[in-house]
Amino acid sequence: MENKDFVAFIITNGRPNDVVTFTSLKKAGYTGKIYFILDNEDKTIQKYQDKFGIENIFIFDKLKYANEVDEGDNFDERRTTTHARNASFDIAKKLNIKYFIQLDDDYTAFHFRYIEGDKLLYKPVVELDFIFDVYLEYYKSTNFKSIAFAQGGDFIGGAGNKNVINRPLMRKCMNSFICSTERPFQFIGSHNEDVNAYVVLGSRGQLFGTVPMINLVQKATQVNKGAISDKYKIFGTYYKSFMTLMMHPSGVKVSILNSNNPRIHHLVRWINTVPVIINEKYKK
Repeated sequence: MENKDFVAFIITNGRPNDVVTFTSLKKAGYTGKIYFILDNEDKTIQKYQDKFGIENIFIFDKLKYANEVDEGDNFDERRTTTHARNASFDIAKKLNIKYFIQLDDDYTAFHFRYIEGDKLLYKPVVELDFIFDVYLEYYKSTNFKSIAFAQGGDFIGGAGNKNVINRPLMRKCMNSFICSTERPFQFIGSHNEDVNAYVVLGSRGQLFGTVPMINLVQKATQVNKGAISDKYKIFGTYYKSFMTLMMHPSGVKVSILNSNNPRIHHLVRWINTVPVIINEKYKK
């Protein structure tokens, strides 16, 4: 990579033998540093250290970070990635690194999406160093708090999807986060922390965005074993969706996500959520 002041953080818990993202990063051509962020309540820390090297493992005090954030519930149940996301800013400072990307541990691939004829196709990314450089240069040239890769759901509808046709920068920012220690922000809520962040902070004028056409491919959350997936199995998607509604009731509602697997999901009404640019025709 041209950007040496950059690292990849993999947020993981209880899956030392199933950190799929590590393999996917290497397969996609990433040659930079990879660090693993674990909390001090993880019972498999030693296995991570044995497998990936103690020098690549960073452990944070989970209760400390839990006491510093609004978790949105009173369950005293800390199976969440919220605290690891917030801790990553402090860990990057300790490493004297300015830029980093937060990644979950269950990405199976990185894809480039493109149109051929009337079909939306994909090719596996094989030069991820170059992709990171391009995204970082864009990020540096803007005031965004964070930008993210797209997800499969952003391309529902194939070649007719507006994100494919117009390739706009979407206001949301989920799952992967390119961040800077000079642009810190806090994730909130024990569930849907990524949505909570871009909705609540977006309503205060802070910028977050998803940049097509790089697409993360991720294991199904409710199918994958361990970590926060166990909570999804208990509470379902209603709980996580309602948490964002609770954080920003004037702009979010609980709805149904229409897909091959219809389920309860949050729906953000952007006109009630973020500042917008007024058309010049209203200028006096």
